[in-house]
Amino acid sequence: MSINAHNMKGSAIIARDGAIGEVEDVYFDDEKWTVRYLVVKAGAWLFRRDVLISPISIEKVDEANNQVIVNLTRDQVKNSPDIDTQKPVSRQHETAFMDYYGYPYYWGGPYLWGDSAFPATLAMPRAVESQMAAAAARRREYEDSYDEHLRSVNEVRGYHIEAADGEIGHVDDFTVDDRDWAIRSIVIKTGGWLSGRKTLVSPQSIEGISWTESKMFVNLTRGQIASGPEYIED
Repeated sequence: MSINAHNMKGSAIIARDGAIGEVEDVYFDDEKWTVRYLVVKAGAWLFRRDVLISPISIEKVDEANNQVIVNLTRDQVKNSPDIDTQKPVSRQHETAFMDYYGYPYYWGGPYLWGDSAFPATLAMPRAVESQMAAAAARRREYEDSYDEHLRSVNEVRGYHIEAADGEIGHVDDFTVDDRDWAIRSIVIKTGGWLSGRKTLVSPQSIEGISWTESKMFVNLTRGQIASGPEYIED
């Protein structure tokens, strides 16, 4: 099923023993174009602290009820490593997070999720047991060579689109496959915020992102982007 990343904001996170909080943001990997974490604002029971939720723990996205069902308990989330959402998530923090939940590392393997194509399989006990050893062997190498690639949907939404022949519109949203959590398309609004037509481009057409200029560079012309099929969310 395809879901819209921005529409996840405000979705309730439901653990096995009750509600945790609401989705505040989505962190994606701009190298492999995959959602790596949901940033969740926990409720008053956890002093409204921000916590990370990995797609590995997600059992179901219930769009009809605006909920995300996770295979965790509130105590697990309560005792998870702290995160400062005002700073980039470091590889060291990711390692601490993965180790805490007993998940194998997603970086370094041949697939989107390391040694697996889908995050759900990493939550299975047999997969965890067999893959942890291989991931741990790669740990130091990839920590040493880590280049920051986690980005915030809240931050990138609104970035200007620079086509091959000039600027056209801005990033409006991302469509995400809820099986492997890969970003399938970037939703571009070719006009201003209050008007304009929405269309889609593939992550493969993205040549780069300038965080200082708040721009996303696309290897298509303005005409190619503007003449693409109109995107209607329904």
